[in-house]
Amino acid sequence: MDRTPRDGQSETNGVAGAQPPPEERDPEQVRRHESAAGLYSIYETVKRGMNEMGASRTFRTLLKVNQKEGFDCPSCAWPDPDGERKTAEFCENGAKAVASEATLARVTPQFFAEHDIPDLLKRSDVWHEQQGRITHPMWRRPGSDRYQAISWDAAFELIARELNALDSPNEASFYTSGRASNEAAFLYGLFARQFGTNNLPDCSNMCHESSGLGLTETIGIGKATVKLEDFEHADAIFVIGQNPGTCHPRMLTELQKAARKGCKIVSVNPLPETGMIRFKNPQEPWALLGSGTPIACLFLPVKVNGDVALLKGIMKEMLDEDRRSGGQVLAHDFISHQTQGFDALRIDLETESWADICESSGVSRELIRQAAQIASESQHAIFCWAMGITQHKNGVANVQSIVNFALLRAQIGRRGAGLCPVRGHSNVQGDRTVGIWEKMSDEFLDALGKEFAFAPPKEHGLDSVATISAMHAGIVKVFVGLGGNFLSATPDTNFTAEALQRCQLTVQISTKLNRGHLITGKQALILPCLGRTEHDMQESGEQFVTVEDTMGVVHQSRGVLPPASEHLRSEPAIVAGIAHATLGERATTNWPALVANYDRIREHIEHVVPGFAQYNTRVRDPGGFYLPNGPREGKFPTKSGRAQFTVHPIPKHDLAAGELLLTTIRSHDQFNTTIYGESDRYRGINGRRVLFLNAEDMTERGLAAGSFVDLVSRFGRERRRAERFKLVPYSIPRGCVAAYYPETNVLVPVSAVSDGSNQPASKSVPVTIEPSA
Repeated sequence: MDRTPRDGQSETNGVAGAQPPPEERDPEQVRRHESAAGLYSIYETVKRGMNEMGASRTFRTLLKVNQKEGFDCPSCAWPDPDGERKTAEFCENGAKAVASEATLARVTPQFFAEHDIPDLLKRSDVWHEQQGRITHPMWRRPGSDRYQAISWDAAFELIARELNALDSPNEASFYTSGRASNEAAFLYGLFARQFGTNNLPDCSNMCHESSGLGLTETIGIGKATVKLEDFEHADAIFVIGQNPGTCHPRMLTELQKAARKGCKIVSVNPLPETGMIRFKNPQEPWALLGSGTPIACLFLPVKVNGDVALLKGIMKEMLDEDRRSGGQVLAHDFISHQTQGFDALRIDLETESWADICESSGVSRELIRQAAQIASESQHAIFCWAMGITQHKNGVANVQSIVNFALLRAQIGRRGAGLCPVRGHSNVQGDRTVGIWEKMSDEFLDALGKEFAFAPPKEHGLDSVATISAMHAGIVKVFVGLGGNFLSATPDTNFTAEALQRCQLTVQISTKLNRGHLITGKQALILPCLGRTEHDMQESGEQFVTVEDTMGVVHQSRGVLPPASEHLRSEPAIVAGIAHATLGERATTNWPALVANYDRIREHIEHVVPGFAQYNTRVRDPGGFYLPNGPREGKFPTKSGRAQFTVHPIPKHDLAAGELLLTTIRSHDQFNTTIYGESDRYRGINGRRVLFLNAEDMTERGLAAGSFVDLVSRFGRERRRAERFKLVPYSIPRGCVAAYYPETNVLVPVSAVSDGSNQPASKSVPVTIEPSA
C-alpha cells in the first residue's frame, strides 16, 4: 500500500533493533478468565518457580518474600501488613519477579562470545529475559559489535576517565530505577552532586511525577495519605485509572476484605479489568472452586483521558444534592477552616454543561449519579489511582481533580479515608525521599553539603525526558543507569535510541539482559549487581538494605540466597566504586568505609533527610517505621497551611477525522518493561502485538476482527509508526483503542508531556489505523 505521508508530514525512521521484533507466532484469542487469581494463579506461581529455580529453592525463597526477616519483593510497592503476616505474603506476579531474579540460568562471557549485538537485537524481549543472570562485568569497546569481559577496576577506571574528560559535570546524567535501595540511591545522588550535577532522572519521572506535583501543590506532600489498615475501615473505595489485578495484585486482598464488609468499590477505567470484577483469593482454599468474590459494585467505563469530565460530573451532582438537602452532603466546616479555593471550584462546576461532561467522559448521567450517591453517603472513602491518571498532558489536573473530589467531604486526615497513588516499583518512592530528583529543595542540598563538607550544585538538573533530548543534542555524553531498562521505559523509542547512540559512554547497572544493553553509546558497560534475593556480604559482615513502600513505611530487606556469581557486587558497592575512582582526591567522602557497613550510610541519611531519626534502631524493629505525613494527620504543609481546591477545564483532544485515542497498557505476563511471557489471560490473549478496539468502531472503518494493522501517530509534521497489530474487538469506549507497551512507546513523541510535571503522555496518543503491508 502507499505509505507516502500526506500534508507535508515526514515519517520518522527507526533505529535497527530498538523496537521488539515481530512475534514468531501471530497473537491469538483464548478463553478470558472471569475471576482474578485462583487455582490458575497458584499453578503459574509453582510452574515459574520450578522452571527457574527448582523445587527446594522455590519454596525456600518464596516463603521469605515480604516477611519481616526476609526480603522485599522486587516487584510493586504495595505495602505489607503492619502486624502478623501470612506464610505466603506474595502474589503471582511477585513470584514471577522473584523467580526471574533467582533463576539458575546464567549469562556468562561465553554467552556474549556466542551472540554478537546484531544477533541479540533480533531476539525478543521474552528471550532476553529467559537467558538468566549476568555474571561478569562486560565491556563493548568502541567499534565492536559484541561485549567482552572486563575487570571491576578497569570498568571503574574507564567510567572515571570518561566522566573526568567532560567539559562540564552537566554533560553526564545519572538515571535511577525504582529497584535501587535507599542506601544505593542516597550514595548515587551524593556522588552525582559531588561530581557537580543534579542530572538525576528517575523512573518516577515517567510514572507518578504528575502525582507528586499535583499532591504537593494541593495538600503539601506528594505521597499517599493512608495506611494499609485504613482499607479495613473504608465504606467506599474509588479505584481510578488502575488495574490492580495485574499491576498490584496484593491490593485485591484488601479490596476483597472491604467488599465483604459492605464497602462500595467503584472502578473507573476505559477497559473492564478482571481483577476489579471478581477475585479468588489463593489464601482461601475453600473458595478456589467457586466463582470468586465480587469486587466493584459499580463500573464507570470512562473514555481515555475522560477523567476530569467524569470527576466534574460526580462533584456537580454532589453540589446539587447538597443544595437539595440543605447542606447535608459537603463538609462545610472543613471546607471553611482547612481549605481554600472552594468558591472558584463551585462556580466552575455550576457552569459546566452536562452535555460536555457526558460527551467528554463517555459515561452516562445515570452512572455518574450512582457514583455521586456512593460518594455522598460515604463517611470513610479512599481514592486510589495509578498511571491511567498520570500519563496524560493533563495528568496533574487529573490528580488534582481527585484531590478536589476527596476534599468535598473531608476524606483526608482520618481513619478509613484518604488519597492513595499506588506506586509501580518497589522503592521508587524511597529513592525520591533520599534525594533522587533533579530539583531537590535547597534545604536538602544544604543539609547534604553540611554533612559531607562540600557545596552541592543548586542549579536544577535534567529529568528523564530532558535527558533524552540532551543526549540527542550531544549535550549529555555519558549516561549511567542504576537499574531499569531506560530505552524501553521511555517514550519515542527511535528518538531515544538515537540519543543513546550519540553518547560517548553508556553504563547499565543490571541483573539481567535487556534491550537497553544493545542500543548503546560509542562504548558501553554492563555492571552486574546483586538482587534483592541475595546475601550481601561486605567487610563488616552481612548487610541489609532498606526500602519505602507506597504508604511511607521504611523497612529492611535481607537476601536469603547465595549470589548468582562470585563476580557480582552490590549496588552501593558499585556506586561507591565509581565515585571513588572518579572523584579521587577531590572526594570529601570515605566511599570504601560507607560500603563496608551500611549502618554508616543510614547514619548519614538520618542527618540529612527529615523523618529518619534513629534510623538504624527503628528500621530494625520488625516491619520498620512510618515516615511523617502531615495530611494523614489532618495537617497540610502548604504555604497557606490549608488544602487547596483547584479548577481545571475539561481536556479537548481535537482529533482529526479518522483518529482514535490510544492508551498503552500492561499485559498480565509482564512487570513494567520486563516481559515474562506472552499470555494475558485476564483479557483472553496469547501474544503482544494486539490492538483492542470497540466493535462498532471496527465496523464503521470496514475492519475485520483478526486482521493486521499499523498504528500511526501524528504530532506536528511528524508521523510515527508501529507495525502489524492484530485487531481484537473489545469492551472499550468508542473512539478509544488500547495496546501493550513497550511495543507502542515508539508512537509517543518525546515532546508530548504532562503540563507542569513533564511526564510522558503515554496514555492518550492520537493514532490512525492503516492496513499492514
